[in-house]
Amino acid sequence: MAKNLLIVESPSKAKTIEKILGKDFEVKSCFGHIRDLAKDKMGIDLENNYLPKYIVPDDKKKVVAELQKMSEKFDEIWLASDEDREGESISWHLAEVLSLDSKTTKRIVFHEITAPAIKHAIKNPRIIDMNLVNSQQARRVLDRLVGFELSPVLWKKIGMQGGLSAGRVQSVAVRLLVEKELEIRKFKVSSFFKTEAIFKSKDMQQKMISFKAEGKKINVDADARNFIEQCKNALFTVKDIQVKAGKRTPAAPFTTSSLQQEASRKLGYGVSKTMLLAQKLYENGDITYMRTDSVSLSETAMLSIQNQITSLYGSSYCQSRKYKNKNESAQEAHEAIRPTNMANQNTGNPDTQKLYDLIWKRTMASQMSDAQLEKTVVSIGISTNQEQLTASGEVIRFDGFLRVFQEDKEHDDDDDDNATEADQDNALLPPLTVGQQLDLVNMKAIERFTKPSARYTEASLVKKMEELGIGRPSTYAPTISTIVKRKYAEKRDKEGTARNYILYTLKDQVVSKTTEVENAGVERGKLCPTDLGEVVNNFLIEHFKNILDYGFTAQIENEFDEIAEGKKVWFKMIDDFYKPFHHSISYTTEHAERNVGERVLGIDPKTQKQVIARMGKYGPIVQLGSSSNDDKTEKPKYASLQPNQNIATISLGDALVLFNLPRTIGLYEDKDVIINIGRFGPYAQHDSKFYSLKKEMDPYAVELDEIVPLIDEKRKMKSEQTIKTFEKEKIFILRGPYGPYIKKGLKNYKLSKELQEHPEKITLEEALAIIEELTKNPPKKRRTFKKK
Repeated sequence: MAKNLLIVESPSKAKTIEKILGKDFEVKSCFGHIRDLAKDKMGIDLENNYLPKYIVPDDKKKVVAELQKMSEKFDEIWLASDEDREGESISWHLAEVLSLDSKTTKRIVFHEITAPAIKHAIKNPRIIDMNLVNSQQARRVLDRLVGFELSPVLWKKIGMQGGLSAGRVQSVAVRLLVEKELEIRKFKVSSFFKTEAIFKSKDMQQKMISFKAEGKKINVDADARNFIEQCKNALFTVKDIQVKAGKRTPAAPFTTSSLQQEASRKLGYGVSKTMLLAQKLYENGDITYMRTDSVSLSETAMLSIQNQITSLYGSSYCQSRKYKNKNESAQEAHEAIRPTNMANQNTGNPDTQKLYDLIWKRTMASQMSDAQLEKTVVSIGISTNQEQLTASGEVIRFDGFLRVFQEDKEHDDDDDDNATEADQDNALLPPLTVGQQLDLVNMKAIERFTKPSARYTEASLVKKMEELGIGRPSTYAPTISTIVKRKYAEKRDKEGTARNYILYTLKDQVVSKTTEVENAGVERGKLCPTDLGEVVNNFLIEHFKNILDYGFTAQIENEFDEIAEGKKVWFKMIDDFYKPFHHSISYTTEHAERNVGERVLGIDPKTQKQVIARMGKYGPIVQLGSSSNDDKTEKPKYASLQPNQNIATISLGDALVLFNLPRTIGLYEDKDVIINIGRFGPYAQHDSKFYSLKKEMDPYAVELDEIVPLIDEKRKMKSEQTIKTFEKEKIFILRGPYGPYIKKGLKNYKLSKELQEHPEKITLEEALAIIEELTKNPPKKRRTFKKK
C-alpha cells in the first residue's frame, strides 16, 4: 500500500500525477473548494478582526468525509493544489478539515504536470504560505461584505423579482459596458468622402497589373464631385518613390488575458470556453499553468523552444528573447502559458487541439527572428490640380516569426475601411520610376461615415480590465459570466441596417453619380448592458462612487498584492475599507429614493395620459397612466419592451405600439385567439391554454392563419406525451425524456421502474397515493414510489 496521500483539485489532474509518481503515492481529488463562508451573519465576525466562519457545503461533505477517513491510513499527507492564491487557500482549508499542521504539512507547487516538474516538486516541498492564504481570504471577505450589504440596498431601492446582486469587480465591469453604450448613443455620425484611384502598369514580366492609390479625405459632397471632375483628362505622374526597410517583432508568449483575447479573435471562443479548454490541457500535462499574468519563460523552456525552431526552420529563424512584464505585480504564476513539450504538436483531442495549436505557435514565434520588410510609398501627381495620390506596398524580405504566427487585431465586424487599408499596406506594387506617367483605370470618391468606438467583446473587455488593473487572471472569466447570468449584460449579434451612400466614379473621362446600398452596423458577439444593468449602475455611481471607481478598484487589487507579499495585515486592510463603506450603506438605505430608471416619454394623444418607461418586476416596461392617479378605479396599463428596445432610447411612438397587446386576432373552434406577451415571452391564448409563439413570429403582426397550425402542432405533441388523464383532479400521466411520470399543477412525481413498465394501468387511487407520499416526504435526491 502507498505510504503517501497527495491531494489535488481535479480528478483528471489526479490521474495524470498518479501515473508519474507510481506506487509510493495515492493521488486523490478534493474537487475544488471544500469550504466556504457561512451564510449566517455573512459568515464574518465583525467584532473580532473580521474572523471568517467557514463551513463545509452540503455538496462537499461526502468528499471531505472520504478524505478524512483516507488520511488516517497514510503516513504522510501532501497538498498539491494549484500554485496561485486560490490554490494556496484550498491547501490551507484541506489542512484545517484534515487536522493537519499547516506549519509542517508538505505543500508542493508546479506550473506544469510533467514528470520532471512533479518529481522536482516532491524533492523540494514547502509549507503553506499564509501570506497567500490571507490575500485570498481578504478578497473573499471583502467581496462577501460588499455583496451581502450592498445587494439588499438594491432590492429595496430598485426591486426586481428574484433579487439583485452587486459585486466589487462585476459592478465595475458593468460600468465599463454602460459608459461605452452612453458614448455610442451620444455619437453623432458624419459623412465624408474617401478618394481612390486604380492605375495599371507593367510588372517585371511586362504583364499589365493594377494597383490602388488613395487621396485625402474630403468632407463636403460638392468638393468631392469637383475633385473628380477636375481629374478628367488629367495626367498622372510618379513624383516620388520612398523605399524604407522595416521589421515586425513577435509578441510575448501568452498570459491568461492575451490567450483569451487571441482565442476570441482567431477561434471565436468566449473567455469561459477558452479557460475550460486551457484547464483540460493543463490537467492533461500539455501546457503550463493557465492562470498567469507573467510573460517570462524558464531557461530550460527557452532552450527547448530554440532547439525546435532550429530543427524545423533552421538557425536563421531563431532569436533568443526575454520578455518582461509591464505589470510589476505579476504573481499568479512563474511562467507564461506554453506547451510542456515543444516537440509535441498534437494533443490527440479534437476539442483542445485548436487552442493548443494557438499556444504552440505563439510560444514558438516568441523566440523567432524578426520579420524583415521593405515598404514602398509612391507619390502620384495630378496635372489638373495640386493634390497628390499615394500608393503603398510592402514586401516581406524575410518572414521570420511570420512563418509560424501572426497576431490578429480587434476590429469592427463591418469595418471595411480598416480591412482596405491593411490590404493596401500589404499590396505589391509594380516597378515604377520617378517621372513615369500612369494609365488611369478609374477613380472614385466614396461616401463613408464616422463610427463610434466598438462595443466590447468578451476579449476586449478583459483587455480593458487588465489595463485598468481591475481583477486578476483567475477573475476575468467568472466576472463576465456573472454579469451575464445576473442579466446586467447580454451577448448580442446585430444584423445591421441598409444605408445609402453616394459614389462618384470617373471612367473613360466621364463622371457618374450613383447611390449604392450597404449593410451598416453589423455586430457579432458584443457585450451590451441591459436596462437592468444601466439602472443598477446609475444607482451605484450616485450613492457608492468609490465602489465603481476604476482607480479605487485597482488600488484594492494592489493591496491584495501587498498582503500576499507580507507587507500588509489583511484584517486592517478590510477595516480601512469596511467602516466608510458600511456608513454609506446605512446612509443610502435611509435617505436614497427608490430608483427604477424612470423616463417620461410624453403624452398619449388618445387618452391624454402620461407614458413612461421604467424597470418593472420582471424587466423593462412602458406604463400608460400614473400609479399615483387620483382616480384609483383606473389602473395604469403596462407593456413589456421588446428585446431590441431600451428604456433610454425608446420613443413615444414605439411605446404606444406596445399597448396594442393583448390583441384578439379571430376565432378558432368558436373561441377567441388572443396574442399577448408574458413573463416568458410572446404567446397565444386559446380555450384557457397558452402556446408560446415561435421566435420568428411578431406578436404585433401575427395573424390567425399562422397561429392555428401552431396550436394544432402543440396539441399533437402534447397528445403524444400524454398517457392518461384524470380530468377532474387535473392529474396527468405523461411520457418524458427519462420515462413516464405524474404531473399535478407545476409539480412532477417520478414513478418506480415497476410502474413505468405499464403507466397506462395506474389508477386514480394509486396516483393520489404517490403524490401524497412524495409530498409528505420530499426527497433530497430523486425518489421513486414502489407499488406494494
